[in-house]
This record gives sequence, C-alpha cells and structure tokens, in this order.
Amino acid sequence: MSSVTVRVPAKVNVQLSVGPLREDGYHDLVNVFHAVSIFDEVVAKESESITVQVNGKWSDQVPTDDCNLAIRAARALAKHAGRTYGADLIIQKEIPVAGGMAGGSADAAGALVACNELWGLGLPMEDLMEIAGDLGSDVPFSLIGGTAVGTGRGEQLSELPTGGTFHWVFALADGGLSTATVYAECDRLRAALGAEVPWPMLDDSLMEALGTGDAYALGSHLTNDLQAAALNLRPELAPTLDSGRQHGALGAIVSGSGPTCAFLAIDATHARDLAQSLTATGAAHTAVAAHGPVHGATLV
Repeated sequence: MSSVTVRVPAKVNVQLSVGPLREDGYHDLVNVFHAVSIFDEVVAKESESITVQVNGKWSDQVPTDDCNLAIRAARALAKHAGRTYGADLIIQKEIPVAGGMAGGSADAAGALVACNELWGLGLPMEDLMEIAGDLGSDVPFSLIGGTAVGTGRGEQLSELPTGGTFHWVFALADGGLSTATVYAECDRLRAALGAEVPWPMLDDSLMEALGTGDAYALGSHLTNDLQAAALNLRPELAPTLDSGRQHGALGAIVSGSGPTCAFLAIDATHARDLAQSLTATGAAHTAVAAHGPVHGATLV
C-alpha cells in the first residue's frame, strides 16, 4: 500500500468544566466532547522520512516543522513500533486552526490511523489511544469520535450514548486563540475573584438531553468554564453569541478555548438559515452548518 487517506472530524465541547489549577500546571476537567461533520483529511504516502504538507483553508497558519502535531504523532507511532519508518503526510484543512475545535489533535489522530495502515503495523485501537494520550488531551477523542466524556486532563474517555442527531452552526473567527493563553486568563480571572474553584462534575441534565436527543434541553445546558476568559481576550465574540441567540439558536457557546462560536439549531433547515443570518448581518464572516455526532478518524 503506497497511500492511505483518513478523514477525521472537528469537535465541540458541550460541557467544559475546569477544576482548580494543579501543581503540575494542568487542571482536572469534565469535558464532554461531541464530534461534528467538519473534516480534515490526512493522506500518508510512502517516503524515506516523515514530512508534512498542509493545503486548504488556514494552511499558512499550520507549522510544517517538528511543532506539527501530525509529525509528532507519526514519530511517536514509529517509536512505539520500534522501527524507523517514513511517511509524507498531506493534510487538507477544513477545521479552523487554533479555533477550539481540535484541528491539530484531529490531524494527529488522522496521522496515527493512516501510518498504522501504511506501515502495516496492525496495532489495535488501545495502543493508538495510549500514544494519543501522550500527544495531547484532545487526540484520543479525535480517534473515536461520537460523544464522550473526558476526565483527568480530558484524555480519560468514556463514550456517551446519544439519542439522535444534533444540528450546529459554527461562526469562524479571524485569527486563533492559544489554548494555554485562555487557560492562563481563566486562572487569572478566578484568582481576581478570590472564590474557591469547585471540583468539576458531569451535568446529569446534559447527559439526559444527549441520551434522549432533546436539542432544546441540550441547548439550555451548554456550559464552558473557559468562555469568560475567551470573551475577555476577544470581546468581539460576545455580540456574535448574542446575534445567534437573537436568530433562534437553542444554545450559544464558545467552542473549547475559542474563538469559534457554536450555536445549536433545531434541525438542518434551521441550521442553514441561522448560518445565512449570521453572515448576512455581519455577526460572522464565515458560518458553517454541521451535524453530530459523527465517527472519529476513519479510513476512506
């Protein structure tokens, strides 16, 4: 096999509860991931070394050196296998860069699956999940997709049953937000308040809404503890969220660390109309309708 193609989805966090700052600099999380139908494609081709090329939207914002998470994933897989392998990785970007939708993590997951197939390793998902957890908190979820709750740093996953399809609109912002910067701002805001930070807990009402496929209930229980920090760093996101609510979104939330804003719609028609309204009114320069849950990294 000389070439392998993997399709891997973006994610939205329908609950992101952030615990107190730990001594190791991380936070304990309750992070409910939901994979949505915005996809990157990762192609792995035979090569003597591991390289990456990025095409499509935001390609100029993605590093192609050792900082690239897909390169790191391929190298980690080769090291795990105990041999020297090569692959030219070609990434077709559709997921926003630094947009709070796990674009880099998706590409890393795609590289793991593609190289596992290209190199004929035949490693089980358990091995890939272990490697993914060392690469970043969002990478394991990008492998499995669907809907899942992540605890610890977010990498300890349990799949959640979802009773139907949910329809979303994502307002894509100009420029990205550093995840580390948003977490640091969250810690700063909390320190300024001086209040004790509670231990993160899974929202039972949100779980029920997911299980029954009730979009109205899910919309009323979307939560993101990083949203205040993201809005403090990018105040222009607040009017975008307000505009989505005014146009009938069942829920409006910053996705992950932002700056992408996510809106839950009633159905596919409402999602299409909402996306058009957001762009027509100037609330967003680009708005994309999508649905979830969808599968994680998949060979195509």
